[in-house]
Amino acid sequence: MDAEVRDYIDAIAAEHRPLFDRVHRLILQAYPEAGPTLSYGMPTYRVGDRKVHVGVWQHGVSIYGWDRERGAGFTARHPDFLSGKATIRLPSRKAADVTDAELSDLLRGSLDA
Repeated sequence: MDAEVRDYIDAIAAEHRPLFDRVHRLILQAYPEAGPTLSYGMPTYRVGDRKVHVGVWQHGVSIYGWDRERGAGFTARHPDFLSGKATIRLPSRKAADVTDAELSDLLRGSLDA
């Protein structure tokens, strides 16, 4: 992991760090080669030509670049986390409402070729 990504992660507020760490862990469990780089000012995980951006904001974690078709099950179960057409906004205070399996499915659907 490069220094820019490490600095980004180290600066995450304590109330959002567990959720970020959870998303980071789920991605790297499925794709150990997808170590993040900084793109658009946030950690970005790449597998081949596919990528997912994971940003931390005041509400919690946002996921960008996810596959809308493959993520339709997630957004059907959690429509309140969909922001616009291409953003999943997962508030840290509601993270327990989403299982690791659901998050993993969303992330794998976005990073699988």
